[in-house]
Amino acid sequence: MKPKKQDKKVRIHFEGIHPNSWEHPADKVALNSLQKVPGLDIAIKTFFGSTTEKSLKLIALGSAVRVSKKQFPRLHKLFTEACETLDMERRPELFVSQNPFFNAGAVGMDDPFVILNSGLIDIMDDQEILGVMGHELGHIKSGHVLYKTLLILMIRLSTFTLNIPLSGLAIAGIIAALKEWDRKSELSADRAALLTTQDPDVSIHMLMKMAGGKQLEEMDLGEFIAQAEEYNNSNSMMESVYKFLNTLGLSHPMPVIRLLELMNWVRSGAYDNLLRGFYSKEEGDFTDDFKEAANSYKTDIKSTIDPIIDSTTKKAREIFDGLFTSEKEN
Repeated sequence: MKPKKQDKKVRIHFEGIHPNSWEHPADKVALNSLQKVPGLDIAIKTFFGSTTEKSLKLIALGSAVRVSKKQFPRLHKLFTEACETLDMERRPELFVSQNPFFNAGAVGMDDPFVILNSGLIDIMDDQEILGVMGHELGHIKSGHVLYKTLLILMIRLSTFTLNIPLSGLAIAGIIAALKEWDRKSELSADRAALLTTQDPDVSIHMLMKMAGGKQLEEMDLGEFIAQAEEYNNSNSMMESVYKFLNTLGLSHPMPVIRLLELMNWVRSGAYDNLLRGFYSKEEGDFTDDFKEAANSYKTDIKSTIDPIIDSTTKKAREIFDGLFTSEKEN
């Protein structure tokens, strides 16, 4: 690791770091499950023709601005820092797209590139933009872009008359599995964003702006964290059902969930260990990750099912007590 100074802040550069050093266990397990979905390999071959990636790049070249030393030099400097911090083997191209929506993305297959929407740039300060860049580079370094791009193509093109050797039910199943993994992958990319800025407050401010817009001076960090805890502790039967249903259509976890996951990672000491140089430089064993993810899923399911069981048990007891009372009165 080499500390490097930029904008009066010394940042650690993670030389040779492997993405499994920061990837969220739920992401790894969900990806493993996704790769076992029947028909996924056929979908990749069908939707990723030999010209698909080239076509996507041409769209960016024709409708967005490619960042360089002469175009958006400030963003170019930030992107250079982000790439160096995460030790990217290949520096992807960066584009700015005139789009009011608060979003960014990494697209491609063998030669992915990053797009920042102008709406995001208008709202974020430099350090937050650096974090967004690290987030997207995290997706690229983890190999997420293949499946994320496949999801976009399947959603947009599956309704067209294409020669797809898969049934509608199989396509729906692949899309559902992709969406489930896609949400989990964001938790890993959030960690990459934090490793890029190396400032938890920046990551929290990013999530606050995602939730409430650019008026950060009108928001309070403590209140937002309390709000996140309130959401997390809302585990009644109906609240759990609503949480599940509300998440199904989302491409990203809700900002408060992302905040809690990131805070828990920092509190666990794993983030500080990476800053001290304790990270992997090669593919690792996922055994512990599977155990951690299984426990996480178990907790999630328990928080959803327990209120239902408690409610059902309570109702059954009321019915039983009612019958018993009626018998006594009779």
